[in-house]
Amino acid sequence: MKIVAFNGSPRPTGNTAILLNAVLAEVAKEGIDTELVQIGNQALQGCRACGQCAKRLDRRCAIDGDPMNGYIAKMVEADAILIGSPTYFADMSTETKALIDRCGYVGRVNGDLYRRKVGAAVSAVRRAGALHTLDSIQHFFTIAQMVVVGSSYWNVGIGRGRGEVEQDEEGMKTMVTLGGNLAWVMMRLNGEAP
Repeated sequence: MKIVAFNGSPRPTGNTAILLNAVLAEVAKEGIDTELVQIGNQALQGCRACGQCAKRLDRRCAIDGDPMNGYIAKMVEADAILIGSPTYFADMSTETKALIDRCGYVGRVNGDLYRRKVGAAVSAVRRAGALHTLDSIQHFFTIAQMVVVGSSYWNVGIGRGRGEVEQDEEGMKTMVTLGGNLAWVMMRLNGEAP
């Protein structure tokens, strides 16, 4: 089994990455393969609404000038998808939105490629707006017919400067619980958990 996580923050070692790594560490304890993909600060185009993916039906986006088709392949290969974004103006980063729009469209028109995979979202936030960010990401999971996993509280870590989320004790505990829940659901769906 494998989970792929996408970091939508431009900071590869910032607060969003810290939250994602906390979740992945718990998943890895169960022997599940993990991968963290840095999408923030990548030159990712948004969907052009060209409709070529619906015509070609080859599990690929027609835009070939960025790494998005590789991200689609990673999602298809994985059993679970974890998406993290910082909260910018009460929503996700532009790279996270491009990921969702393009991977989502390709997945839907190609027979719902992510159907019944496991999904979870996390967000780093300075103060407010993170719930809207989580909702925006989770809309991708629900329209893709995925199984959405939660935690003991909203999947949010509070902190502005790099590393400040580690001081958010409840936020970090929420990530640990989320990782345990993700692993359990993945194993349960694979017939490996009681």
